[in-house]
Amino acid sequence: MIDPDKKMVILDDGSDVSYEKLLVCTGSSPVIPPIPGLDKVKYKFAFTTLDDAKALGNVLKENIKVLIIGAGLIGLKCAEGISCCKDVEIISVDLSPKILSSILDDESSEIIRKHLEKNNIKFCLGHRIKEFKDNTAFLDDNSKIRFDVLIMAAGVRPNISLIKDIGGKTNKGIIIDERCQTSVPDIYAVGDCCESLDVSSGESKLMALLPNAYMQGECAGMNMSGADYVFDRAVPMNSISLFGKHIMTAGTYSGQVYYESNGKNYKSLFYSNNKLNGFILIENIEKAGIYVSLIREKNTA
Repeated sequence: MIDPDKKMVILDDGSDVSYEKLLVCTGSSPVIPPIPGLDKVKYKFAFTTLDDAKALGNVLKENIKVLIIGAGLIGLKCAEGISCCKDVEIISVDLSPKILSSILDDESSEIIRKHLEKNNIKFCLGHRIKEFKDNTAFLDDNSKIRFDVLIMAAGVRPNISLIKDIGGKTNKGIIIDERCQTSVPDIYAVGDCCESLDVSSGESKLMALLPNAYMQGECAGMNMSGADYVFDRAVPMNSISLFGKHIMTAGTYSGQVYYESNGKNYKSLFYSNNKLNGFILIENIEKAGIYVSLIREKNTA
């Protein structure tokens, strides 16, 4: 815990560490849905740390059935990794009717789903798991899925308690300003635990992304050392490759649309007032860096 009045961090063994400036970068934790019977499943794993991956690797065997809860970025990268190293049957269940629903529109999601199915990943979309019994998942349509290993990839939740517990401003994440300072004097926060101002939409939101965390860390470090430094160019951005197919997205999907698609490659550019707001690219990623710069700097065409 943190004692902001004494400027002390109290560790779990009872010892304490003093500070002049403090940086909180507590990251996030996996979301574990409260599904009846989940506690009885023997082989269940998250997939957000190296230790998670190692533990999962220790139980994977040829010809077993793997059930993944979640068809987002974490779940699909996990599916790819497992499929590339073991001959297993993989099925992903998601409440959304499409995969990668947080970053793709309907058409681009369908392109990626078909690509993954060609690589032997199966999907059960638009459904939730009601209960687990004896390594069987019972779904809301009364169907059931038998499995040997369960992977929880339903998302992550920011670890905000260190700041929330001392009265600091939090929402879904820790609230920080453009200098990465929290509402508590001399305490800064960066990374997955924070909310940032999205310059493409003007909204404060969670953006648990490596590029933003890197730039936030630089900003916080500069300010903690006495400089006056601002990071006000955060953009939601994702870059992922699944079985060799490259996907890049950024910004907000609002305004008019420039669109190209041939069923395999895909491009949507979203713009208004001669400014690029966001994009979705599948395979056509050569100009992605230019597009991101246009969004960050709010350059006009």
